Amino acid sequence: MIMNMTGAGRALHRRAFLHAAGAAGLVLAAPKLSLAQAATERRFVFIIQRGAADGLAILAPYADPDYARLRGALADEAASGPHLDGSFALHPALTETARLHATKEALFFHAVASPYRDRSHFDGQNVLETGGLSPYQLKDGWLNRLVAQLPRHRRDEAIAFAPTVPMALRGKVDVASYAPSALPQASDDLMLRVAQLYERDAQLHALWTSAMDTRGIAMDGADVRMKGAAAQRQDGAALGRLAGSFLVRADGPRIAMIETGGWDTHSAQNARLSAQLRNLDALIAALRETLGSAWQQTVVLVATEFGRTAAANGTGGTDHGTGALAMLMGGAVQGGRVLADWPGLRTSDLHEARDLRPTMRLDAVIAAAAGESFGIEPQRLERSLFPTGAASGVGSGSRGMPRLLRG
Repeated sequence: MIMNMTGAGRALHRRAFLHAAGAAGLVLAAPKLSLAQAATERRFVFIIQRGAADGLAILAPYADPDYARLRGALADEAASGPHLDGSFALHPALTETARLHATKEALFFHAVASPYRDRSHFDGQNVLETGGLSPYQLKDGWLNRLVAQLPRHRRDEAIAFAPTVPMALRGKVDVASYAPSALPQASDDLMLRVAQLYERDAQLHALWTSAMDTRGIAMDGADVRMKGAAAQRQDGAALGRLAGSFLVRADGPRIAMIETGGWDTHSAQNARLSAQLRNLDALIAALRETLGSAWQQTVVLVATEFGRTAAANGTGGTDHGTGALAMLMGGAVQGGRVLADWPGLRTSDLHEARDLRPTMRLDAVIAAAAGESFGIEPQRLERSLFPTGAASGVGSGSRGMPRLLRG
């Protein structure tokens, strides 16, 4: 029996819709991804490293005489990876990233930071994602403001691969989110019955159709059968294939955000960080493989809320710091370089005598990369994405940034 109800009945059927959508293997936030030819072939992907990733280990300044002194045993593994130049070595777990650097598709920014100078994960992530000067100053995210800069008919084509829309993508422009469900896959019979149930209800039929379209995109692209959000965070390759299956489509999104967690390495850092980096490396490799030729139009920004202390602590780890590492990867990137105004690691050179001192503004990196990606003048875009201005005393903004992308 097909029913078309309002009021309490409709509320009940909404719950049935959400249950069936979950059983179908997805969590979807409005709006529906429109199926229209993209106004641009460029893809811009932001990967956030929640927990303060240790840039001094990911890209080790092995030539700095104070690095080994401060890090002890932590320095040995970090510096044993491929030497990218006479100053920096890439962590050995990042094998795919090293290949991208060799083919000039990876670019690194060291001693970079947002304006935030305290050491709270929540506050630091809020500043990173909103683009403000202080926590909770702004109520929307810089990535949502970037979506608003695209042609109007493309505004709904941004997606977060997360259970809920992250702060960076929240704002005036509607975006989608997608994450595999922990519920078992629904039977074909259940799917047919739900479709029939909502066939004559304009609102619920549209929601169901949107959910099924999105599920189809995910299932067409790759095997994305992950058991919920926790597994999603752990399986970088599956997450990369999932994101790529959306982004590779001519009618798919052009802006995406991917959440990764677990970067808070207060103890036993060598083993924990290696596992994290292998997962990130697998994500990038799977994204590249799934995108195919579209990889040449792709820019992937990887950034964290702040760095970690210059010195190791007493439990084989590092504590919350300041200066960090950002990475730019993709076929559109003019890579093979490390950009750093290196401040040094002597005690007198450190921020508050404990942290890598930032010498480059993360907002300038973001504005330059996003501006070049979508043909928007970086200085103008910087004012739109970061309307409260920049912190004084660090870097020169996007105007002083060298060209980051090809062509």
